[in-house]
Amino acid sequence: MFSGIIASVGRITELAPRNDGTPTVRLTIDAGKLGLDDVTLGDSIACSGVCLTVVEKKGNSFCVDVSPETLSCTVGLDAPAALNLEKALRLADRLGGHLVSGHVDGVGEVLRFDPVGKGENCNRLLEIRAPQALAKYIARKGSITIDGVSLTTNSVNGATFSINLIPHTLSATTLNRLQPGSRVNLEIDLIARYVERMLNPDSSEVS
Repeated sequence: MFSGIIASVGRITELAPRNDGTPTVRLTIDAGKLGLDDVTLGDSIACSGVCLTVVEKKGNSFCVDVSPETLSCTVGLDAPAALNLEKALRLADRLGGHLVSGHVDGVGEVLRFDPVGKGENCNRLLEIRAPQALAKYIARKGSITIDGVSLTTNSVNGATFSINLIPHTLSATTLNRLQPGSRVNLEIDLIARYVERMLNPDSSEVS
C-alpha cells in the first residue's frame, strides 16, 4: 500500500529480457534520492504508480521484473525514462495523500497542460481523458492517482477531468514533463472501487 506522495524521481537505465526463456523484462532503475538502505529483496516500490517487487539491488539502483501483462496495461515501463518512486507504507507512517494500491486501472490521455498565471513557477491546469469505463469512479474533489501521484480532481465532465498542479508537485515529480498527447497511468480511488462492488455485486470488475 502507498500514499501517492512521491519520494524521489528515478530513472530506468536498463531493460533486458530475463534469461529463463520467459517474456518477462528486467528493469534496472536508478533510485535518485530514494534511500535504499532499508529496502530488502521482495519489498514493493511504486514506479510511476505501478507496484513492483525489488529482485536485486546494485548500489543506488534496484531491479524489478515486469510481466507482459503489466507492460500491456501501463505506460512508462518499456523504455529508459524518468519514474516517480515511492516505497511501500509502514503501518505507522503518516498518510499524506490517500490510500493507493499501486494497481493501475487504466491509461489516460493528457488533453491540456496549460499554465495558470505568469512566470516559470506558476500552477498548471492538467486535463485528462480517462477510459470511459473509469468515468463513474472519478468525482469532483475526489482522489485519483496519476503516474503514482496522489491528486484531487477539480472538475469532471464525463470521462474528462481536470486537476490543478502546484509548483511543488511539478518540481518533485515527473508531471512537469507532460504535454497534450502524453499517456499516464491512472488508479481510481480505492474506496470508490469497493463501494461500487458492494452496490453492484454482479457487475464486471474494472479492467
